[in-house]
Amino acid sequence: MIDLKDKLSQKGLKVTPQRISILEAIYSLNHPTADDITRHIRQQHSNIATGTVYKVLEKFIEKGLIKKITTDKDVIRYDGLLTHHHHLHSTESVLIKDYIDEELDKLLTDYFNKKRLNDFKIEEISLQIKGKFLNNQMGVEYE
Repeated sequence: MIDLKDKLSQKGLKVTPQRISILEAIYSLNHPTADDITRHIRQQHSNIATGTVYKVLEKFIEKGLIKKITTDKDVIRYDGLLTHHHHLHSTESVLIKDYIDEELDKLLTDYFNKKRLNDFKIEEISLQIKGKFLNNQMGVEYE
């Protein structure tokens, strides 16, 4: 179990019930939107303001606790998994799953190293893979 208080403290953030609830929601929901997070939190903290959720999310991004994912429908979702990974996007629903593949990472890195893109420094390579989940029997490991 992730110690959320430690995560906040390590990033120099004050530990508050709202911040703990928002971070917990990000880890327990699947790539949630801000509205998903707000609905989840309001089950226990009925008076939390939507603006507070957005401000905390931006602070978490700034401090490197979470990442933003923008879907092709321009919906912003939040991801608490900070280790390198890709995303499998369902074309039939809003489902997004994390996909970790070191072989793919090496292939992409090698490819772009050979291309020597002038005047561009790659900081991260992350794929958005679109398709249909077939009864969760994909033959690959994903989270």
